Amino acid sequence: MGGSALNQGVLEGDDAPGQSLYERLSQRMLDISGDRGVLKDVIREGAGDLVAPDASVLVKYSGYLEHMDRPFDSNYFRKTPRLMKLGEDITLWGMELGLLSMRRGELARFLFKPNYAYGTLGCPPLIPPNTTVLFEIELLDFLDCAESDKFCALSAEQQDQFPLQKVLKVAATEREFGNYLFRQNRFYDAKALLLLRRRSAPPEEQHLVEAAKLPVLLNLSFTYLKLDRPTIALCYGEQALIIDQKNAKALFRCGQACLLLTEYQKARDFLVRAQKEQPFNHDINNELKKLASCYRDYVDKEKEMWHRMFAPCGDGSTAGES
Repeated sequence: MGGSALNQGVLEGDDAPGQSLYERLSQRMLDISGDRGVLKDVIREGAGDLVAPDASVLVKYSGYLEHMDRPFDSNYFRKTPRLMKLGEDITLWGMELGLLSMRRGELARFLFKPNYAYGTLGCPPLIPPNTTVLFEIELLDFLDCAESDKFCALSAEQQDQFPLQKVLKVAATEREFGNYLFRQNRFYDAKALLLLRRRSAPPEEQHLVEAAKLPVLLNLSFTYLKLDRPTIALCYGEQALIIDQKNAKALFRCGQACLLLTEYQKARDFLVRAQKEQPFNHDINNELKKLASCYRDYVDKEKEMWHRMFAPCGDGSTAGES
């Protein structure tokens, strides 16, 4: 998205004397607010359900002013996906209405009249008062957070009585939310795991809770490896192995953590077990090679240290003698 996309879209409108670019463009746009305050033109159709009112949305967008060939916002907003919560993080009423009309994967162009955008004051120094703006919005994905918000507002006792299937749905939503933030290097907390730990389940349903906990534990282990906190990463990896002792990803995470902790024998044990489960996994095999290299360097340094300690001194004694 950029200035060229805007110009192409505007030029598609019929030229008419005395009409502005936005007036020509608006003639073929759909009125989604009922008063022509928010107009929409779909560039690429999306799929699936419409965005839910309480959703968190992952979007790319650009904003343009009339009679300008370039966006008024920075390149950061045009190139970087943003994760925003409807009703909390979105300041333009027009954008909120626009997003509620979109589906996953959709790319659309919107015209916002001033009362749906920046109003009578504008947003100095970039946006003058009473300005109509055009936004191009791409909806990458969204998460319906209504059930999660409802669950988190309950007391611990009420949460314990919440139907298990709904708890699993809430935990899955929180895990997906964390995945989005992780991809933006914004490491989320262990909320999904706390929800699952808090909820007791009868024995016949416990396997459902364990199955939901496993990917959360793996994600947490990976996150703490990225944060260079191998001790915590190892802890979460070992918790995952309690659920599935042959899980190659958990074994691999534990091996990585032990390598960072210079616990070479434990690292080798975990990685060899992971390799047994997935013999042709390049990441596991490369980590074993890395382990071998680190261990050789460690042994060489140990030899050098002992050699210096017991090397003969000028008086015939050794450096290690008192």
